[in-house]
Amino acid sequence: QVQPVESGGGLVQTGGSLRLSCAASGRTFSSYAMGWFRQAPGKEREFVAAESWTSGNTYYADSVKGRFTFSRDNAKNQVYLQMNSLKPEDTAVYFCAARRRGQGSSWSRWPREYDYWGQGTQVTVSS
Repeated sequence: QVQPVESGGGLVQTGGSLRLSCAASGRTFSSYAMGWFRQAPGKEREFVAAESWTSGNTYYADSVKGRFTFSRDNAKNQVYLQMNSLKPEDTAVYFCAARRRGQGSSWSRWPREYDYWGQGTQVTVSS
């Protein structure tokens, strides 16, 4: 199993950038496909970005497409979320999650299909 741990959140002005990191402990990191989600106060957890375990392609929510970039470094057991042109509506707690490769669809936007979750990191974008 893996245990994701997020870092890199903070306070940024509108139009600014942040880079979130997710370190996944465990020797089987390569056996997991990763995703990023976020949850704003009073709202449900929502999909941000995820990778396909078959093609390696990445998929994004429409609200972040063109501004956020998902990347992965297997040598460091880490995934990243580069967030540019941030908006106040991006304010949320951001979570990194892992799902086992080989089960279900090649990628997923549904939180219920992820097996392991980090504790989250707060991102606040001021207007």
